[in-house]
Amino acid sequence: MALVPFPTPGSDRKEDDDDLDRREAEDGELEAGGRMSFLEHLDELRRRIIWALVSVLVGFLIALFFVYDIFDFIMRPMQQLLPPGGTLVYTDPSEAFMLMIKIALISGLIIASPLVFAQVWLFVAPGLFVHEKKLAIPFVAMSSVFFVLGAAFSHYVVFPITWRFFVGFTTDILTFMPRVEPAFSMYLRLILALGITFQLPTLVLFLARMGMVTPRFMIRNFKYAVLLITIAAAVLSPDGGGVGMLAMGGPVILLYILSIGLAWAFGRKRTVEESDIPDS
Repeated sequence: MALVPFPTPGSDRKEDDDDLDRREAEDGELEAGGRMSFLEHLDELRRRIIWALVSVLVGFLIALFFVYDIFDFIMRPMQQLLPPGGTLVYTDPSEAFMLMIKIALISGLIIASPLVFAQVWLFVAPGLFVHEKKLAIPFVAMSSVFFVLGAAFSHYVVFPITWRFFVGFTTDILTFMPRVEPAFSMYLRLILALGITFQLPTLVLFLARMGMVTPRFMIRNFKYAVLLITIAAAVLSPDGGGVGMLAMGGPVILLYILSIGLAWAFGRKRTVEESDIPDS
């Protein structure tokens, strides 16, 4: 017959002291980060928005010097996919001018994206523990890199596939003469959609580090994630043939799988007590 050890009063007191010390340490970290009132949060939000807008303005001015090169970089592949002799057209006097401004603005946003993401982090940081604030540099770096990767994937893969789909309807009696404004709007829509969705690994990594997301939770809800990704790709993709939807949704599903690996490798390890609590 096995003997079952009974806890002694001293051991219970020791465990209670350990729990108290742990809570005091967490409270000390939170106080080190500082507590802010509602008005202070609003003031901090205003300050971060202003700095983000200033960063975008500086990026816009930089991009303005290279706007014709950027215009050629975006529009030249569109023109090359048109039938021989085809060009893009504009029908409104101010259409080409406003297009240049939009291109410079979006390029400025991409240039300023590290500073914009830094402002997002600085706004969130006061509500985090000291050890969580050490994730600032990885957060800014990963956000910027994945945004650029998403934009590059849209430019070199998704948009050419979508554009070629629309050009394919040209016949000997039907000529495709796209206006630059709608063409750029479609291009911009895909760029922003892919740039934002490519933030999925960054978001999951930091949620996992904070203990808010677990690999088991993501695996159990994989089918729902695929459904949501497919619906989002169908809404954001401008073509009706499904080619653009697959080109958008496929990589995002792969990013979800990558995010599961990141959550497993870098997520916060659960204690014995926490492991007994099922994931919601």
